[in-house]
Amino acid sequence: MTFYCFRMGVTRTLNVDDVLKRQTSGELKRRLRGRDLIGFGVGIIIGTGIFTLAGVEAKSHAGPAVTLSFVIGAVVAGLAALCYAELASSVPTAGSAYTYAFATLGEIFAWIIGWDLLLEFALGAAVVSRGWSGYLANLLGLPQSLFGEDATVNIGAVLIIALLTAVAVAGIKQSALFTNALVLVKVAVCVLILVVGVFFIKGANLTPFLPDAQPPASGAGTLHQPVVQAALGLQQSVFGIAGMVTAAAIVFFAYTGFEALANLGEETRNPSKDLRVGILGALGICAILYIGVSLVLTGMVHYTDIDEGAPLADAFNQVGQRWVGALISVGAVTGLTSVMMVELVTIGRIGFAMGRDGLLPKKIGEAHPKWGTPHRMTIGGAVLIALLAAFIPISELSDMVSIGALSAMIIVALAVPVLRRKRPDLKRPFRVPLSPALPIVAALACLYLMLNLDVLTWIRFAVWLLLGLAIYFCYGRKHSRLATEEKVTPKATGEAPPT
Repeated sequence: MTFYCFRMGVTRTLNVDDVLKRQTSGELKRRLRGRDLIGFGVGIIIGTGIFTLAGVEAKSHAGPAVTLSFVIGAVVAGLAALCYAELASSVPTAGSAYTYAFATLGEIFAWIIGWDLLLEFALGAAVVSRGWSGYLANLLGLPQSLFGEDATVNIGAVLIIALLTAVAVAGIKQSALFTNALVLVKVAVCVLILVVGVFFIKGANLTPFLPDAQPPASGAGTLHQPVVQAALGLQQSVFGIAGMVTAAAIVFFAYTGFEALANLGEETRNPSKDLRVGILGALGICAILYIGVSLVLTGMVHYTDIDEGAPLADAFNQVGQRWVGALISVGAVTGLTSVMMVELVTIGRIGFAMGRDGLLPKKIGEAHPKWGTPHRMTIGGAVLIALLAAFIPISELSDMVSIGALSAMIIVALAVPVLRRKRPDLKRPFRVPLSPALPIVAALACLYLMLNLDVLTWIRFAVWLLLGLAIYFCYGRKHSRLATEEKVTPKATGEAPPT
């Protein structure tokens, strides 16, 4: 009996036609156009990667070669984005990778991915809220004891999460309008950084472009070593090629936001067209900005002198352009706000999809009858985010975001050839070229970046997965909509029913 139930929990899949029929339920409101999706995409992708992580990773792992780290991250994200674009335009749904896994690989894989996505976006919002707090302190001269990375309780991070939660609950159109306004400011600041900063680049700061490998700072043990180095028994080091790849695995977090767009399929007016344009277009624009800004940053200031709290603002301060530093702080505050906004919206949609399928209590994911938003899930996610942001430093949170995103992207990449084989007749407005070769390359590239995250990150990830599996087997498997609807007979399965 135990084996029977376990096997059914693993192999149950959603019918794609049933998923498509859900689009007419009307629980979520179709209020988004193509321009809104582009705004959401740029809104969530451009954020901590430019305003915080570029400086942190240049100083701690890659030096000026952090620019190449962003290139590597962009290539891997681009491969994954092609897979997302095919699935999102073919099966537009609020569940994104979670639903794709449910329709192709089985219920337990769907649960794992949904659980990973909740981790990714919750920790992502926590990272960004702490970066937001640091830039606000830099802009207004607020006490670092309450708003900086050294604060025992980061009050600024908690306050911004509370404010944005109210907007996210109020409605998707309100969230889109708010996000688009912030995106205009953010992109203008990024262009300002490139236009002004290029005049202060010094060749000496970019030499050597790839600093020689060095032993890590004292106190860094095996747990802080990339797992691939630990597994192969290689000497631990920072900088060099290994440092650049480790930085790529971490800054990959900066690109992960594009998958949030796939969760808006049920709120998009023309998903078959707008989703693929939004995903691929936003990622391309943001990759160019990331690479350009990281090159300017490390060219303006030697990587050893970069400030980890507000690296870009401080870089312009160091070259005597304090007016630009002030504008960057304004752009960072508005830009990071848009990232948190989209992440809160996304958490609500993932919870909505999982609750609809019975893997989470339905009440948690229900949409509000007036506002048309999954208010309970959004608020619950915000409480968790606020707790994380209040107490845990950025450096501890960002690695976990990357590993959660990469694991989800592996499943999405594998889902593309699986769904093509299962449903060759399915209408696909966009098709990944060279399938199944390209999706397999995307999955392997994501796995390689995962292996360059440190051992401690993998341990934490394993603990999160074990907790999720415990919830699934204690609640989700028994209350799944498929578990309650399916009437398995001996004739259908060829084996005796459970007793």
